[in-house]
Amino acid sequence: MEFSELQRQSSTIAHGYHGAQQLVRLRSKSVVSNQNGPQFHWGSPPSEGGEEGDSGPPKDLRERPMTMRLKRAIREVQQMRVPVVTSWQSWKRSKAKSLSRFRADAGGVMSYVALWRKALHKIGGHFGGGVQSYFMFLRFLVVLNFLSFLLIAGFILIPSIVFRSTSTSNMTVDDTGPEVCNVYDPNLQGLVVFYQYFLDLLSGTGFMEYSYMFYGYYNNTVAESSGFHYNLPLAYLLTSVFYFAFCLICIITRMGSALRVAVATGSGAAGSYSKMVFTGWDYGCQGDRATKLKQKSIHYQLQVDLEEERLQKKALSLTLGQTVGLCSLRIFLMLVSLALIGGAFFGIFKATVFSQAQVGAEGILGLFWVYLPSIVITTGNFVVPLMCDQIALFERYSPSTTIIMALFRSVFLRMISLGVLLFTLWSQITCFKDSPKCELCQYNNKEYPCWETRVGQEMYKLALFDFLITIAMLILVEFPRRLFVDHYSCALTRWVGRQEFLVPPNVLGLVYGQTVVWTGALFCPLLPLINTLKFFILFYCKKVTLFSNCRPAVKTFRSTTSTIFFLVVLLFGWGLALVAMIYSLAQIHPSMSCGPFRSLTMMWSIVPNTFYTLSLTTQDFIFYMGSQAFSIPLFIFSCVVLCYVAALAAVYGKSVDLLKAQFKLEGRDKQFLVKQIEELSREMGVPTRDQLDTFDTGAAN
Repeated sequence: MEFSELQRQSSTIAHGYHGAQQLVRLRSKSVVSNQNGPQFHWGSPPSEGGEEGDSGPPKDLRERPMTMRLKRAIREVQQMRVPVVTSWQSWKRSKAKSLSRFRADAGGVMSYVALWRKALHKIGGHFGGGVQSYFMFLRFLVVLNFLSFLLIAGFILIPSIVFRSTSTSNMTVDDTGPEVCNVYDPNLQGLVVFYQYFLDLLSGTGFMEYSYMFYGYYNNTVAESSGFHYNLPLAYLLTSVFYFAFCLICIITRMGSALRVAVATGSGAAGSYSKMVFTGWDYGCQGDRATKLKQKSIHYQLQVDLEEERLQKKALSLTLGQTVGLCSLRIFLMLVSLALIGGAFFGIFKATVFSQAQVGAEGILGLFWVYLPSIVITTGNFVVPLMCDQIALFERYSPSTTIIMALFRSVFLRMISLGVLLFTLWSQITCFKDSPKCELCQYNNKEYPCWETRVGQEMYKLALFDFLITIAMLILVEFPRRLFVDHYSCALTRWVGRQEFLVPPNVLGLVYGQTVVWTGALFCPLLPLINTLKFFILFYCKKVTLFSNCRPAVKTFRSTTSTIFFLVVLLFGWGLALVAMIYSLAQIHPSMSCGPFRSLTMMWSIVPNTFYTLSLTTQDFIFYMGSQAFSIPLFIFSCVVLCYVAALAAVYGKSVDLLKAQFKLEGRDKQFLVKQIEELSREMGVPTRDQLDTFDTGAAN
């Protein structure tokens, strides 16, 4: 009797549970049908999925969110069904299959032959995705600089070598201008000491000054032969412009892919917690060290979020007097930081002026004077951020805001220090104070007979000195520190410890180096090649010091390890270099004694001069492209397309919000049903899952 009563209670609970399941299933079906969720047309061919009926792009059966049993059933139905299609549709489907297969194979091959593929996987497995993002960013810059060098070599370097080796009467070189302004002879006369070549290699003078490395070696050659016409000055200018455009396209393309990932992951505190808890674990971690590091990283991220929420609540509870005092303190500390940065700028200005005055010095002392601006810039970039970090401790910002402010100050210091160097050079080249030195040649010809080469030498020294400092820090600081910490056990070694591999400062160093290259590419065409070799060697140096000397930073911050942040800072450096290039092209008179623009009043003058040599039909077409009859309809069409894209994005945003709301409602419904089942189980005396787990644990013990 008791057994039959227990069976009846169990069947009642089962019917109730299955009824609840049926209710959830019916409700989910109705919701999916209303929201146009992922459906499948059983009559569609295997490779096309829902091409005929779906409004979106076709999906392969493997990409659909279905169970394996359902996919196998669909595959069997498709194989039994013989669709009636035309020859055009059959050809179209076969080509689509071949194209998709080719794309998949090409993607697999490219991922297999990608530069440093295994090394990046190893770094990501041992140190996490944050450190791996730095090395992936470094790889992106290596590829970008190498492709840029190929562009410059194809249109500037190789034609110049060919024209010099096959000089004929069909090539013309224009050397017009006053005789005083045409004096430029960088070649050394007579014998020199043996170590002078090494000093020339470091400073870019001597045998390197008059070579393909710098602007002054290139001629304003115009080659004509059997219908072939090549204008080297025009090619030099257009290649520099296309070089900047190519870099911008690469940055925006990479940024767009990163933004798509950021938009897909969403934002908000609740979403951040959910992603961190359910999808934050990195299954590529290898070894106990990487596992413990990832655990500490997730723990710190949760701790930072909770700390920020606590500080926000505390800020809302401050009185008016406390708020005014806090704001006053922050304003005062900000002024102190700006004063430090301003002092660094003043030091760069004075060092540059003094260095330019000591150009004629020789030997080791002369090398020190020419490297003085680079030394002051590097010292300021190292010392000032450390002092600003100490000031930030008293500003009482949230952890994320503190890191953002530190990064902003570092970026501002590095970029503007380069701008101060350029401003100092241009002030001496162009004579802002209307000095008599610039009356005859429109620039300071006495001190800067080929000022473009001088600017290129400064950028060359900055890039080389930055690389030498990195190698010196690796050999003289990081390795001895690791040996000292590993082999001596005392309070000092425990306090110092192994250095942390901090991603943001390393990324800012890469951005600074790339900005130097962009700034000097117009005056030193081979600088992208030098930067390619520099970053290539830097990858292995950083990899060695990462695995041998460093411990990854436990306190990570999501925004600093984001690809979007890296590319935004890189885009800022690109903008600074673009301003420098535009000013050089359109404002400063080119040198009359060297370079491909020696006979022009401005570098940009080669474009209108070449334009008026074209045929009348080509001129009329280009004029029409720039006229109102073409530009106004193009502007209207662009506005219409922009409005359409904005409306489409708004609709997609609303759809995403509706889906998020739907997921929340479904979660609440499931919680409600689970509570109902638990209450019904307690009323009927059936043990719950927790009670069964407790019983199993006790029986096991």
